[in-house]
Amino acid sequence: MSKFIIVGASSGIGFQLAKNLSEKGHTIYALNRNKVDLDSIPNCQFHEVDIAMEIPNFPNIEGAIDGLIYCPGTINLKPFRALKAEDFLNEYNINFMGAVKSIKQYLPNLQLGEFPSIVLFSTVAVQTGMSFHASIASAKGAIEGLTRSLAAEFAPKIRVNAIAPSLTATPLADKLINNESKLKASEDRHPLKKIGSSSDMSQAVEFLLNANWMTGQIMHIDGGMSALR
Repeated sequence: MSKFIIVGASSGIGFQLAKNLSEKGHTIYALNRNKVDLDSIPNCQFHEVDIAMEIPNFPNIEGAIDGLIYCPGTINLKPFRALKAEDFLNEYNINFMGAVKSIKQYLPNLQLGEFPSIVLFSTVAVQTGMSFHASIASAKGAIEGLTRSLAAEFAPKIRVNAIAPSLTATPLADKLINNESKLKASEDRHPLKKIGSSSDMSQAVEFLLNANWMTGQIMHIDGGMSALR
């Protein structure tokens, strides 16, 4: 069985992924900012880590790690005129620098793995321009650049890929879909007439963790948003 580090497994995609991988017998190291109830997930070790710290309090993990998945994200949708410099920096620090810090911390463990994999998260709004997404699309654009750069640098030992979702039903997105009319409007914007689920994204992550001939790719799991009109 494999060992995986999931940064941001407190809810949504990260929690669903931890549950799925644990059910298959894998060992999970869950790194979350806040203490959460992960007792229902066997083979899951919780560690409290504040990724926003300049030097996060990462736990020391010994031995090989087979995959690192970085799930923390933000949704701060505002017109550009309402965004402050601090908004851009906050998005960048959580979405991009947190991923950088996590990879740097556990790169030695990944190098010990047999077929190690890193999976990051971008957004459909990087390749498909969307109003009010300037700060998050900028930060996630950096993630796509990091994905391809590290995939080239770490090949052939470590594979690096990213998922670019559209709107997904997670606690982070609750304010965008917290009533029937908002949810219906969001669903109608997608060619498949529905929004994503944590299960959709966790299945995609599991695919990338096992896709041994795939690296440097941005996988669009977005209900057709990026490709169809």
